[in-house]
Amino acid sequence: MEAMVIVGLILALIAAFVLYKVLKTLKNMVVNTVVGLGILFVAKFFGLNIAINAITILICAIAGVIGALIVILLSYLGVTF
Repeated sequence: MEAMVIVGLILALIAAFVLYKVLKTLKNMVVNTVVGLGILFVAKFFGLNIAINAITILICAIAGVIGALIVILLSYLGVTF
């Protein structure tokens, strides 16, 4: 009986650790996405002709700040979405 309690506690600790890692990664991804979209809106405010559509939002959601910079670079070079 005590062995089952110990195994249950160990499994609960492992599950808590995995959940902590997933939520920490998710938080960083959301922050990176929001900052990337903010950069796009600031660039659009300063006059770059960037189309805010599903493709640019998806690029920022996946790549974050780097994705926003790539979209700005492509817009500056004349490649539009």
